[in-house]
Amino acid sequence: MLARLRSELPGLPPTAQRIAQYVIDKTESVIYMSITELAERTQSSEGTVISLCRRLGASGFQELKILLARDLVEPMQLIQEDLAVGDDFSRVSDRVFAAHVASMTETRKLLSVEALTNAVRLMRAARRIDVFGIGSAAPVAMDLAYRLQQLGMEANPLVDSHVQAVRAAMGGEHVTTITVSHSGSTVETVLATRLAKESGSHTIGITRLGKSPLLRHCDVVLHTVANETRFRPEAMSSRVAQLAIIDTLVSCCAVADPETSIPQLERSARIISEKRY
Repeated sequence: MLARLRSELPGLPPTAQRIAQYVIDKTESVIYMSITELAERTQSSEGTVISLCRRLGASGFQELKILLARDLVEPMQLIQEDLAVGDDFSRVSDRVFAAHVASMTETRKLLSVEALTNAVRLMRAARRIDVFGIGSAAPVAMDLAYRLQQLGMEANPLVDSHVQAVRAAMGGEHVTTITVSHSGSTVETVLATRLAKESGSHTIGITRLGKSPLLRHCDVVLHTVANETRFRPEAMSSRVAQLAIIDTLVSCCAVADPETSIPQLERSARIISEKRY
């Protein structure tokens, strides 16, 4: 990909040429960036970045980063950044657990009490909560909605892009949406969040630290920290941080109204007990 960038450079339009030169000069930094960050650094637009990616044969910026990473790193690092060929299972386990612990620790340090308070306020005030998630974020979105249902809250997991868009467009001030997206650049969930915002809904984002297209459509943002964006399109250690965030949200909602939440949890426990021997 770097070789192709260099060969294409002279024939590119001025703005695309500026982006390409930046990618060539700062490849390792670009692999960490979101599309929004690259557009800002090169004084261009997200659309121009995407056009350049497609001209180079990539479907979008995320794929371009993966292709660039292949020029820079050993193939094993596409699985886990700290792994090397020949590592035994003990070392693999140590590295994976260490990555998860680091993600949790850094996310906790970054967690804003003000943002958490505002998120809980919007959730408790809502008559309906829609939780958006696509791909690896879908199970997290489903878990959050299920946990909120156990508190007696009207929460709906929406993991189909069409359903997300329609539901988001039919929101209003009585609706709060929560979008789970590690990259903050997933087209479907960014669109759904934008539609929700435009419909008057309150919007909460759970996403990685750094600028991304999702942020401009969120009233409240809860950040996670994970280094995996560098080499992989799908989340690994960020899922652990996301689960910690949603557990915190659910616990705070419960603590904020124990008179309601405790009886609901007890009722949920009784119902679930009937499903077990």
